[in-house]
Amino acid sequence: MLIVLPPSETKAPGGSQGPMQVSFPSLDPVRSSLLDDLSTLSLPDMMSSLKLPASKIEEARENLTLRSAPVMPALFRYTGVLYDALGADSLPPAAWSRLAIGSALFGVVRAGDLIPRYRLSGGSKVPAPGGSMPTMKARWGELITSALSAEPFVVDLRSGTYEKLGPVPGAVTVRAESVLDNGTRKVVSHFNKHYKGELARVLALGPAVSSVDDVADVARDAGMTVEVAGAQVTLVV
Repeated sequence: MLIVLPPSETKAPGGSQGPMQVSFPSLDPVRSSLLDDLSTLSLPDMMSSLKLPASKIEEARENLTLRSAPVMPALFRYTGVLYDALGADSLPPAAWSRLAIGSALFGVVRAGDLIPRYRLSGGSKVPAPGGSMPTMKARWGELITSALSAEPFVVDLRSGTYEKLGPVPGAVTVRAESVLDNGTRKVVSHFNKHYKGELARVLALGPAVSSVDDVADVARDAGMTVEVAGAQVTLVV
């Protein structure tokens, strides 16, 4: 089982000196081309191409030297609401082995892969040699899909942008809905990542699962209210 998390725009700084170490070697050619293309941009072009505000200039500057930048485990590099709910620092190694993260720069990485801090989103366009501006989807093609489809069972918690970079046929997907006073449902937006982080934690710590019903059972055992429709699990909150 592999639980694929969305990345975060914000990433923890720092790390230790050493080479990047990333899984899924079939993705290396695109990773390398992106690293090369980012490193050749001027800082103003970087800011413009990635549509970054002036407050993010230092993060843009880091994109120029990613191959020599400090690295840390991916599960500590990404931050925010989902990762707070996941509580990576209290997960045992066996739970880490079940977790991966989608990435515009790396395609997908496993939790323990060593990566630098970078600034690149799924909707970005990085100038390529010859002056073209391919989308991230165009760059990745079917490579992410192929890499993840080789896993026996995938729970895909990525957001729409990152799921589109490499959709996984047959993967279990998750959404969160709240019940309004009039009985109707509303898709949770603000706390969506929090609930996905909680689900990822119980799945990483729980028994191995191999079906959408297994995912629902683990969630119910953890006190969550869930519904199943096809390959989608809905958390009712």
